Amino acid sequence: MKSYIITVNGTAYDVTVEETDGTTSSASSPKASPRAAQKPAARPAAAKSAGSVSSGTAGTIQVKAGAAGKVVKIEAGAGTAVKKGDTVVIIEAMKMEIPVVAPEDGTVATVECKIGDSIDGGAVLATLN
Repeated sequence: MKSYIITVNGTAYDVTVEETDGTTSSASSPKASPRAAQKPAARPAAAKSAGSVSSGTAGTIQVKAGAAGKVVKIEAGAGTAVKKGDTVVIIEAMKMEIPVVAPEDGTVATVECKIGDSIDGGAVLATLN
């Protein structure tokens, strides 16, 4: 099972997706629960720039892309404190902007991508301490 946060018209939904091998069918219906939309975290001026890669020491927590795409925005630069679920990077995939969120509370140690980079699903985009 994988959990995602999907925002539709300003309302964020926690969605859990079950991975199957394609041979079984499930009678259960999908479940999504609305949650209050989060205000974006304040970010330093450097995060608004072209999104250069940080040369600092990598953190122990990895922020990974859920899908292949192109980096369109860096929301939290190195040194920014983030909470679980805060957007760190935004990627574009299939003409949709998809937020890549912090898996837990921490401080951004490094940003491993820059705006315009093409990335693979599962690629490490940032690290947290």
